Amino acid sequence: MPEGHTIHRLALDHLDRFGGRAVRVSSPQGKFSDSAALLDRRVLDDADAHGKHLFLGFENSGWVHIHLGLFGKVAFGGPPAPPPTDTVRLRLVGESAYMDLRGPTTCALITDGEKRAVHERLGADPLRPAASADDAWPRISRSRTTLAALLMDQRIVSGVGNVYRAEVLFRHGIDPYLAGRDLTRAAWDAIWADLVALMREGVRNNRIDTVRPEHEPGAMGRPPRVDDHGGEVYVYRRTHLPCLVCGTPVRTAPLAARNLFWCPTCQAP
Repeated sequence: MPEGHTIHRLALDHLDRFGGRAVRVSSPQGKFSDSAALLDRRVLDDADAHGKHLFLGFENSGWVHIHLGLFGKVAFGGPPAPPPTDTVRLRLVGESAYMDLRGPTTCALITDGEKRAVHERLGADPLRPAASADDAWPRISRSRTTLAALLMDQRIVSGVGNVYRAEVLFRHGIDPYLAGRDLTRAAWDAIWADLVALMREGVRNNRIDTVRPEHEPGAMGRPPRVDDHGGEVYVYRRTHLPCLVCGTPVRTAPLAARNLFWCPTCQAP
């Protein structure tokens, strides 16, 4: 499932390709046909992201709410748009680009009020300007739940996925099994600030990189990481490989329905 930086990048990409212009809207698959007909030839005048939720705003016609889930994919292309396949839930076609959406968990036309309701049920997103460490702290500081699980709870911190969770905890030397209520406020403020910086970098580069300069391949004389997620990381998907800092084999275990990765030495309780 894409992490929050990908969704914020998609919002910018839609504005860049279609913003302020009338677009053709269709649903070759048929599941979004009625809504597509209402939006066809309307101007796409806004795009917004909150956590893993993308919103495309059309003039006086509401918002297309998209959640990619585990299998959703967005693909952009240049003109001319090829004939669509019947797996395309939503197609946008503009003068200089087209977009195909396949396999999303959610693709629905919603009102302003319904959009507000989605925002209200989501936690603080490090990439939204109005969000701050204060927003999530009350729930984290009272919780007996592990910090690793809390970071994945989209009602508390929105947009953080398995990669950012593992990496930010490693970068701050925090045991992932530490209960939220045992975390200091100073430590939480540092984690939040790091998430803001890392995720903004993810939007800019369209990939996740979390290693510090002294641990990059060139500095350490090691080969670059090869992984379909891309980017240089400390522990994510590095099970049994030596920690880049201390050399201890990286461990993994299931937590909050996902695989957790951590260094038992650098993140000792």
